[in-house]
Amino acid sequence: MSFRLAGQESMFEGSNLIEKFAFAQSVGFDGIELSGKGNGVFASRVDELHAARDAGVVMPSAVVSVDHFIGDFDPVKRQGAVEELKVLLSTVVEAGGRGVVTPHAFGLFSKSLPPFTPPRSDEQTRVDLLDSLRQVADHAASIGAIAYLEPLNRFEDYVVNTLAGAASYVDEIDSAGLAIIADTFHMSIEEANIGASIRAAGNRIKHVQLGDSNRLEPGAGHYDWDETLEALEDIGYDGWLAMECRLSGPPAEVLPKVSKLLKR
Repeated sequence: MSFRLAGQESMFEGSNLIEKFAFAQSVGFDGIELSGKGNGVFASRVDELHAARDAGVVMPSAVVSVDHFIGDFDPVKRQGAVEELKVLLSTVVEAGGRGVVTPHAFGLFSKSLPPFTPPRSDEQTRVDLLDSLRQVADHAASIGAIAYLEPLNRFEDYVVNTLAGAASYVDEIDSAGLAIIADTFHMSIEEANIGASIRAAGNRIKHVQLGDSNRLEPGAGHYDWDETLEALEDIGYDGWLAMECRLSGPPAEVLPKVSKLLKR
């Protein structure tokens, strides 16, 4: 199986999306993962995205780049993040894409760091997140999009850390508008057996993001890429592998090595 590779738009050389896509193809990549900036920034790019789409640029997904999330402690900020995510989902569809990656929250709290005890119960946290996800999933399903729920490592989030944890929310919501995104960097920290975790999550996984054990590009750390690729093949994964990491050198030198490593 040959997987389709995407990189974040900031990784590719070029002054616009058309030039970046040409560069991406020249180094063995197939698409661009967009930066889903909030406060109307991403939505304001719709004409640019239309032009790129019409020119053949492939933009399958976007990643939230916001200052508050759908699991925020503050109910006003939490609802604001829900509405923001709906806009991002609608905008990525305008680009010809399918989904937007979001965690429960990033940097909001960690049970692995002082003060260790969050300001609300785990039960209330689950209720609040389910409410946010239902709203987002309903909107996504109505426009043919998917919200990709991302497990983060224990130092970046205290709620959804594993594929199984994400699956518990995806299963309860039970909507075509919600799925799991598997991020290899976070899995390298949280999953006891990455291959088994991928196989257990199965077709709930609709998107994959890439970062090695040191959060550099695939091949720059000690992550077992064969294990992950074989597990994805076993579950019949036909989605994208999208880079979300730093690069150890110039893109023109680094990215062809990534393509060679990951494309079978």
